[in-house]
Amino acid sequence: MADLTLLLDAIQRGDPGATDDLLTQVYAGLRQLARAKMAREQPGHTLQPTALVHEAWLRLGDQRFENRAHFFSAAAEAMRRILIERARRKLAAKHGAGAEHLDVHEIEIAAPAGKDDELLALHDALTALEAHDARKAELVKLRYFAGLGFEEAAEILGISVPTAKRDWTYARAWLYQAIRSS
Repeated sequence: MADLTLLLDAIQRGDPGATDDLLTQVYAGLRQLARAKMAREQPGHTLQPTALVHEAWLRLGDQRFENRAHFFSAAAEAMRRILIERARRKLAAKHGAGAEHLDVHEIEIAAPAGKDDELLALHDALTALEAHDARKAELVKLRYFAGLGFEEAAEILGISVPTAKRDWTYARAWLYQAIRSS
């Protein structure tokens, strides 16, 4: 991953080929993370892992990244925002306001209810956690939305793995309470 830091430095220096090299290096990893996240979505969803990665990449745009941690934090945040916006659109009144969708080919069988309301509740709780403790909220984003393990997330945040595990335990309990009380 040291190459990633070098590529980010090259991009900041204005090297025109560095952006393409960065995409080549992180694309497979981002797609794997998106695939893992999309596996938790309901069957029949329209967003594919490739589309999630591409939209996140577009949102990252011409941002300058200070280091590897900043890049992965921004990528995790972009993916999170895409999924939140998608959930909000699906629940919007012009899209049926949570009405149960029916399979066109088998009208008598309704599609299973989505988990969009749970994702929105998590978003609200995560926003509150971010105000309470930004590092723990960032850990949740890296673990849940980017699919990183403790070792990778701890390295990105500049903390030890045991600290990351303690923060994860605290954040999960905090989010559970926040979601349950809302």
